[in-house]
Amino acid sequence: MKIIFINVKRALSRSGLPDLDYALNPYMGCYHGCIYCYARLYTWINEIRENWGEIVAVKKNLINVLEKEIKYFRKGVVGVGTITDPYQPVEAIYELTRRSIELLLRHGFHVSIQTKNTLILRDTDLLTKHRDNVDVGFTITSLNNKKSRLYEPRASPPSMRAYALKQLSIRGIDTWIFYGPVIPGYNDDLDTRTKIIELARETGSRILIDSIHVKKFMYNKNHPLHQLIPIIRNYPWKRFLSETIKLCREYNVECIPGFAEPSKKESTLDSFMH
Repeated sequence: MKIIFINVKRALSRSGLPDLDYALNPYMGCYHGCIYCYARLYTWINEIRENWGEIVAVKKNLINVLEKEIKYFRKGVVGVGTITDPYQPVEAIYELTRRSIELLLRHGFHVSIQTKNTLILRDTDLLTKHRDNVDVGFTITSLNNKKSRLYEPRASPPSMRAYALKQLSIRGIDTWIFYGPVIPGYNDDLDTRTKIIELARETGSRILIDSIHVKKFMYNKNHPLHQLIPIIRNYPWKRFLSETIKLCREYNVECIPGFAEPSKKESTLDSFMH
């Protein structure tokens, strides 16, 4: 993996996702290299976008910028890791995620974290201390480690994500599971759904479900999802969603449609200033 360093003008951006006021992404690019990841489409450095999973940019002045912003922006919910995973391996070295979360929580912001990496357990002390202002979601597309490696090659195995979810849950931290993307023939079967729902019930987590969206990079004939494009386009998503929500009810688990894709509207933070 190649690491580069960049300076940014903003740490917080206006979020286009439901229930989030701001987004914060300490890194650009993601070493996990998940084959379905749309984040490359929202990455402005061509070298990173064209070599997805191989290059990660560290926002070296992020903390200084964030320290200035939080003095002027009104309190709200900050989604940490809305584009790339905030706990990917480089975080173990640079700790931008932990330092950002510490700042935000100290100044009264609510932090909503999404990850695929068990490195988050390093920050159990911080998250537990501020449990009333924190929620943590793990992306779990399957609980089959072998299958997961095909689609999420360098993320923590799902069995370890499940372990981390349990560890945070028993400490009273609000947890959730992002079951997405749902890919026909990979993780839309009843067994996968049932195991994820059982995990949610065990941990008191809610489930957010999202379908796979066909993107331009998938039309490359060498892309693993290329052959599935016709199936994805004709997939009975509404029926799948309805059946899954019904199954969740049987287990007494809250289950809702997941995030919309990030907004392409020009971000503005003017209305969020004091």
